[in-house]
Amino acid sequence: MAHFSITRFLDSASSKSSVRYALYLSAITFFFALILIPPILGIFLKWNTMAETFQHPSLMSRATAAIYASFAIAIFVSIIDVVAGLPAAWLISRERYRWLNVLDTFVDIPFIIPTATLGYSLLLFWSSPEGISSLFGDSFVSPGWLLVILLHFAFSYPVVVRVMVGAILDYKREYEEAARTLGAPPFTADRTITLPILKRSLIASFTLAFARSISETGATMMVAGAFENGPIFIHNLKTAQELGYEGALVFVSFILIAISCLIFVTIRLLGPRLKMPIKKVWLSTERKLSGSKVTNLRNGLSLLVFFLLILIPSLFVALPAVYAIINGTLNEAVAGVGNWQGYWQSLILSYSVGAIATLINTIIGLPMAILIARKRLGTVFSSILDVLVNIPLIVPSIALGVSLSIFWKNFTTIPEMGLLILAHLAITYPYLVRSMAAAIERLNVSFEEASRTLGGRPFTVFRTIILPLTKYSLFSGAIMVFTRSISETGATLAVTELETAPVLLVKWVNILRGNIESPIPITSLDVGLGCGILIVFSFIILLVSRLLARRKGRY
Repeated sequence: MAHFSITRFLDSASSKSSVRYALYLSAITFFFALILIPPILGIFLKWNTMAETFQHPSLMSRATAAIYASFAIAIFVSIIDVVAGLPAAWLISRERYRWLNVLDTFVDIPFIIPTATLGYSLLLFWSSPEGISSLFGDSFVSPGWLLVILLHFAFSYPVVVRVMVGAILDYKREYEEAARTLGAPPFTADRTITLPILKRSLIASFTLAFARSISETGATMMVAGAFENGPIFIHNLKTAQELGYEGALVFVSFILIAISCLIFVTIRLLGPRLKMPIKKVWLSTERKLSGSKVTNLRNGLSLLVFFLLILIPSLFVALPAVYAIINGTLNEAVAGVGNWQGYWQSLILSYSVGAIATLINTIIGLPMAILIARKRLGTVFSSILDVLVNIPLIVPSIALGVSLSIFWKNFTTIPEMGLLILAHLAITYPYLVRSMAAAIERLNVSFEEASRTLGGRPFTVFRTIILPLTKYSLFSGAIMVFTRSISETGATLAVTELETAPVLLVKWVNILRGNIESPIPITSLDVGLGCGILIVFSFIILLVSRLLARRKGRY
């Protein structure tokens, strides 16, 4: 009864234009005040230091080379992500095997693992004698640009799969089924009907993968070696305390933001106009490509790529956890002996911050997604918002954390827990908005107009039309927010002394590698078990959430 009264109240309130615009104004105010302005203004507070970079030709040369490397890798990795991630999303969404729920949850594992620990895991797998290099007697993939590409592919691949799984599950298959009824093979129907309808989600997944690659710091510095992209360049200067560090941070961050915004504007303007490059249909050939043998081959290759290039390298760091269970390290962990007391506290902190960030971003991200998708305040303003939403993703996480710290400590006094939540809100906000905006744009507006013609109020239209047709995209966006928050390292280190689980695990890795001294020694078993516990707990949470949100027995 109470639920009915609340629903009726919201239905009634939504019919008032003042209430609707107050909601949209609140979403815009929240975005500018807490998500966009703090990291950007933090950079501009140090704007005058940029001149220092221009006074050092060698520093300027390194900076421009690093920026070029960032964009080259991000564009290449994003294309490969879409090519490899779309078949995997199709397999998860369209096939009816029970084990696909487990596979769907496994896809998120690179997103769960702390970024620096993920980099360490791939370094061990591809370069160390303990990994695949043991088969070749030498380092199979040495630290450098190739290992950076493998790493960026591993942590951005889940973004594409998550967005596309939500899009495919939300997609109603009437047009596709009509085409098949008229004789079109499944491959032809998918190519000429389904993919064009899902185009906005493909663009959103490419954009998120691109932005994720541009900004990553913690994992990249583990595998880069002498190679430098933008974030690594900033980190190297900060570590060495080189002259002109602050100026270089501002310069590189500004150029990354400016060029990325230009790319996003281009995608925004030209993306919706892109047509299928090949309209001709080769009926006999495409009928063969629709056969079970080709489908099974495609699914097999998708699984092979996922397990060999994503899952196994990402989990390699956690393999010592198996031996840790046998030799008694697990007993020490459960008892909270030594370093493990701090570990459990950091784990609780990570999940608490992740849950808060997910809840807040879901509440305030939905109105922004509707504003962008339905152009409630005009085409131009919505397009500007669409580009601006991506900026927190573009800023290197270490630079974003530094900027947030500069901003909030200059203008207000805020507890460290508050700083931590604000940093995670800024980093994760675009994932929810991008996923939902693409899903809402994909919907046929005529459904909403028909509902309004029949007397449906705005909130009624939202809860009876928009939400049911985009609920899987909403779930996918929330999962990305939660998992991204759980794994964040760079920005957390920059804004607070609080130790989340990723920060603690990165500290353990540095102690293990001899970069930090500690009175209590850390072993590879401790690092492996710590990662293993984080992965298992997160895996259980995601799997349970997915099973609760499943449709007709599966998500």
